[in-house]
Amino acid sequence: MATFLLEVGTEELPASFVASAIQQWRSLIPTSLAEHFLTPTRINVYGTPRRLAVVIEGLPDQQPDREEEAKGPSVQAAFKDGKPTKAAEGFARSKGVSVEDFEIRATDKGEFVFVTQKIPGRPTQALLTELIPQWIFGLEGKRFMRWGDGEHRFSRPIRWLVALWDTEVLPLTLVNGAETVTSDRLTRGHRILHPGNVSIASASDYVETLRKAYVEVDPEQRKQIIQAQAIAAAKTVGGIASISPDLLEEVVDLVEYPNAVVGKFDPEFLSVPAEVLVMEMESHQRYFPVLAREAKGENGSPPLLPYFITISNGDPQKAAIIAEGNGRVIRARLSDGRYFFDVDRKQPLESYLEKLETVTFQDELGSMRAKADRITKIAQQICDQLGIEGPERVDIVRAALLCKADLVTQMVGEFPELQGVMGEKYARYSGESEAVAVAIAEHYLPRGAADQLPKSLAGQVVGLADRLDTLVGIFSLGMIPSGSSDPFALRRAANAIVNIAWDANLPLNLEKLLEDVIRNYGTGSIKNAKELQTQLREFFLQRIRTLLQDEREIDYDLVNAVLGENDPEYAIRALKDVLDVRDRADFLQSIRLNQSLDAIYETVNRSTRLAKQGDLDTSSLDPKSLVDPTLFEKSSEQAFYDALVKLVPQTQAAQLERNYQKLIDGLTAIAPVVSNFFDGPDSVLVMAEDPAVKRNRLNLLGLLRNHARVLADFGAIVKS
Repeated sequence: MATFLLEVGTEELPASFVASAIQQWRSLIPTSLAEHFLTPTRINVYGTPRRLAVVIEGLPDQQPDREEEAKGPSVQAAFKDGKPTKAAEGFARSKGVSVEDFEIRATDKGEFVFVTQKIPGRPTQALLTELIPQWIFGLEGKRFMRWGDGEHRFSRPIRWLVALWDTEVLPLTLVNGAETVTSDRLTRGHRILHPGNVSIASASDYVETLRKAYVEVDPEQRKQIIQAQAIAAAKTVGGIASISPDLLEEVVDLVEYPNAVVGKFDPEFLSVPAEVLVMEMESHQRYFPVLAREAKGENGSPPLLPYFITISNGDPQKAAIIAEGNGRVIRARLSDGRYFFDVDRKQPLESYLEKLETVTFQDELGSMRAKADRITKIAQQICDQLGIEGPERVDIVRAALLCKADLVTQMVGEFPELQGVMGEKYARYSGESEAVAVAIAEHYLPRGAADQLPKSLAGQVVGLADRLDTLVGIFSLGMIPSGSSDPFALRRAANAIVNIAWDANLPLNLEKLLEDVIRNYGTGSIKNAKELQTQLREFFLQRIRTLLQDEREIDYDLVNAVLGENDPEYAIRALKDVLDVRDRADFLQSIRLNQSLDAIYETVNRSTRLAKQGDLDTSSLDPKSLVDPTLFEKSSEQAFYDALVKLVPQTQAAQLERNYQKLIDGLTAIAPVVSNFFDGPDSVLVMAEDPAVKRNRLNLLGLLRNHARVLADFGAIVKS
């Protein structure tokens, strides 16, 4: 067994490509080897800004010999008068066998000729020379470039190639027009700390050889080194390194030999909001900010210290010079941020509303100012539905009007990621109430699947209004998400609406709210309100289904049960009370787990199946007006009737209080009565010959079904 090394040396690669290429090779190379019947014991993929490499351990000298079966012509075509035809002889030649090796087998289409080929394994080294160009030029990425005058494209020009089979160089040449790169055992060390070539004696020595040349090829090792160095560096100035996971992943692939350097900026810049400073440091300079250890800043978070940590790829002996140079660069950046902040604050946030007219939300839906006005209107509709009045309503309406004003400030123009964050700060400087300021920031929450939800009522309502405006507007243009395409993030918007309502226990009637928003949307925007309502309803129901299954971990059949399988009218109930559908799903899951669902499942399901033979509507609960006791022929019918009369107040209370245990208790109590109705000594034949008696009995069963439907459509539940 041999160890093989491939290293592709390049000019400086983008950090994003290094990470992507490593992931691609981790999938591509094992698959490629397996397709050629090679299964190594271990594959390690490495990458730095100047190289991609793979070390493959446990490769055999050649593929295993194998047998392959091949189907040839039909017997009728292969033989004529007992002699092989040209078709048979040609097939035999193509497979390297004789006609005597043929095996005749019967198939669905008649008798055919088959042969078993013995294929000797090819030398692994020969296979690798064919596969390596596929591995290299099979990588995908953005903005690939040509070098030389060839047709091959890569992220950056390839400058050297190492290919070692244990200690021997595997001969390999990459040709790109007139430019060629030939394999060798020579690689390059660190550009500054170990310039020049480095000879690799053996493929298994790769990692250690490069490490001695000040190149750490393992990205996981570089990550650990960077984290440890950043934490230690922050301690030297009495702080804590703020290490963003995304920034860490990027920095890992910007350096070959990491060296954390502490730099300093003027404390006067700390008067600028911390979010701005952090954005400048992380986004523009790839610096890790330094936080104070104990003191609490705004929102209870540790305040920034006037330091930063940069991960240098240079000479550690020149850390002071590196720190000074980076300090000059960050000063210029922070000066820009302070300038934007000072200029933006010279006028109140409200004054930016007029400028929103110049920013287009969507061509056919008008400007961001028009959107702000619609958000304000929708926020008032939500207030009407939730019964919000007084100062809370005033704050909500004000926040809705101002929620997009910071989009036209210079700071947000420079850092779009700070929208809402700066709006909150500028609102405070403008004398707006704390509730308005917080709502402007919170209405963007959640920004992603794992983000926090808004906590203030104003933030929740404005966030709902903003997303409803987007959904109704974009849907009205027929731009409905399909497949993976969702350029306006409408799925995320709908998920946020449901999650905000669930998290804050807002009793939204989403069906009515959609109807109101559609009816009152901008002038002339909605052409087919009924069709639009149907599309949005189906969209929200699908999002509710997904959230219940994926986030709340409700079994699929129980989700079908609360949403009404193949019953659109029942499904609408979920939108009319978004809290109720959540509570019913959670409750169903809990009674499945404690097995109390099993106690009523058979009773309710049997009744539901038979009730379909009747004509009782699904909303009726009271037997007094729907069942005629004078038609009873058996005592079990009277007992069933009496139990239903007793069940009515329990069901109504369960529905009113959303305490579905009361309903389950009632259904559990009625189960023996129904069992006796079906199978006891006083049982009845439901499908009686007398139409009136039959209808009376079906109504009993239909009423029981209806009581159960207050919780769920039991016909959709699969017996556990």
